[in-house]
Amino acid sequence: MTALLDALDRRLINTLQDGFPLVDEPWRVVAEAVGSTPEEVLERVRRLRETGVLTRFGPMFQIERLGGRFVLAALAVPEARFDKVAAAVNALPEVAHNYRRTHRLNMWFVLATETPEGIAGAIAKIEAATGLPVFAFPKHREFFVDMRLQA
Repeated sequence: MTALLDALDRRLINTLQDGFPLVDEPWRVVAEAVGSTPEEVLERVRRLRETGVLTRFGPMFQIERLGGRFVLAALAVPEARFDKVAAAVNALPEVAHNYRRTHRLNMWFVLATETPEGIAGAIAKIEAATGLPVFAFPKHREFFVDMRLQA
């Protein structure tokens, strides 16, 4: 994927990393901040998502405060089955994202459930679908990394 970003794209990306306004007309506020129109800003965000420049656009929640739970999990997947297992894991709505790693535990993913008890059910579904044991790593402490990438 190669996408050329112009100055407005870069201003938009940099501005959105600082938050999204919770007002009646948020796109207007963003547009004013980057020197554009709400329609143009919305279209650019759509294009940046479609081209893969932005892989995600949305809020970050502290799921535990909402009664849910996140767990980092891993599988040791035989290479010959990797794609099939990845498809089975990714088919579950509880799987937030999934990464391949060069390690004995070569598939890492995040499980997110509406209740703490939902994690066990999600793990059971994955183990039943793949025939592989899930290694779950619950969060003991949260760290806030205020990472910004200049576009």
